[in-house]
Amino acid sequence: MTWPCVAAGAALVLFVLRDVFHTIWHPTRHGGLSRRVMRGVWRLSAHHRERWRPVGLAGPVGMMVVVTVWAFLVAVGWGLVYWPSMPEDFSYAPGLTPAEHAGPVDALYVSLVTLATLGLGDIAPTSEWLRVLAPLEALVGFALLSATVAWVLGIYPALARRRALALRLSHLGRNRLTTETLDSAGGAALLDGLASALSTVTVDFLQYAESYYFYDGEENICLAGRLGHAVGLADRAGRARHPDARLSASVLRTALDDLATVLDERFLRTGGPPDEVFAAYATDHGRSWDGEGGGP
Repeated sequence: MTWPCVAAGAALVLFVLRDVFHTIWHPTRHGGLSRRVMRGVWRLSAHHRERWRPVGLAGPVGMMVVVTVWAFLVAVGWGLVYWPSMPEDFSYAPGLTPAEHAGPVDALYVSLVTLATLGLGDIAPTSEWLRVLAPLEALVGFALLSATVAWVLGIYPALARRRALALRLSHLGRNRLTTETLDSAGGAALLDGLASALSTVTVDFLQYAESYYFYDGEENICLAGRLGHAVGLADRAGRARHPDARLSASVLRTALDDLATVLDERFLRTGGPPDEVFAAYATDHGRSWDGEGGGP
């Protein structure tokens, strides 16, 4: 039982570390465990005909659940490594009977204390290999804490960029820009700025895929309901006579296509054209889609 238990524990720890790596540090991948947890929390929060208040908590709660699952599974994995060696390879504080504190719960306790770097010392490893292994678990615990902080610090700027783009599109939509308005060098510059912002948001969805599961709340800052404005601008500018406006419209349309590709491959799986993907994106975030302006 000793080596199978140790091997299972080591495999569990490596599985979690791989998921942490792909979720936080790998720029084009998304951890399988974190993805399933975030998607599950999102689906539970949105399982209503009308959007309800808790849906705004889906993203933050999902991240908390992911971090909790990571920490718990790492603790369980290291506990499985410790358990076969208890009580022979551990020293116990006075008042503790080794034979009574050598079960799986005690191994999990030792693992949690080590992972949290508390160092209580009431149960401590004495064999050479465990004395080396325990500090390594403490280092993993510290790395997990640092990774969580880095994750949070990366997600919220990405959300701010997405919401700023949605607000800008809302402003443009309210001004009802026509083909004649866009038929100029100024119109081309405006479209170039939108294409650049869309490219940034596309990269954010690649690097911080969990940001998809954050509900944006107010209509004007919800990109899912504002993308129709960008589609409409690209269509109108494509009919302009000014060559710069037509070129910028083409670039904007390409940026929209790239965004649709990422949304579909990562989250929606519709397999349809960009307009169908954007409609599914709007629906998934509680918005309606009319292809020109979005929103209800």
